[in-house]
Amino acid sequence: MSAADRRRVRTAYLTIGRDTTAEVEARRSRFRCTLRRVETEEQAREVIAAVRSGHADAGHHCSAMVLGPDRSPERSSDDGEPAGTAGAPMLDVLRGAEVSDVVAVVTRWFGGTLLGSGGLIRAYGGAVRAALHDIPRVRRILVEEHWLAVSHAHAGRIENDLRGRGVHVMHTEYAEQARIRLGAPAGERDELAAVTAEATAGAGELTPAGTRWLDRPVTVAPP
Repeated sequence: MSAADRRRVRTAYLTIGRDTTAEVEARRSRFRCTLRRVETEEQAREVIAAVRSGHADAGHHCSAMVLGPDRSPERSSDDGEPAGTAGAPMLDVLRGAEVSDVVAVVTRWFGGTLLGSGGLIRAYGGAVRAALHDIPRVRRILVEEHWLAVSHAHAGRIENDLRGRGVHVMHTEYAEQARIRLGAPAGERDELAAVTAEATAGAGELTPAGTRWLDRPVTVAPP
């Protein structure tokens, strides 16, 4: 991957820390939001189908989803409500909260009174906002993993030294040599190499071992 490509890759984003539900009422119509963390559009559609099946007595199951580190794709559905009164305001709330890998499904039970476009927009957006309120967020961080080969005799000391320096030590394997698997935020290989060189007196060699996304808790004000 070129330096230009690395700059274009998003290396961190927010998602929700747990699944939740919340309900609001407007003129006796009930709006119940089911908020779930998902990783693919297929998973999101499975959530929508499950909510629809579980609440078959409701009139509408409107939805919005945002996926991936680049917040793409985004999808929304009014599910029979007037165009732009349900899915779009739900999606706007997710965008405003800056969360991704999430699907929101708002189930509506009609209360007998028409709400008009403005009332529907407020109710559907408000249901998602209520679900997001006060739930924890996590920051997903793209981590580059590396193997550090060291001697068996020094593996324990080096591992402890690296942990003390704030390096993310994942695990250690023992074969002909000990191999310590390390993680560092994407783009910080040079910093990791400098730390490991100091910890091993220049004897350790880093070998790339792929990437993965890891969750880190954060404190975010509710939307």
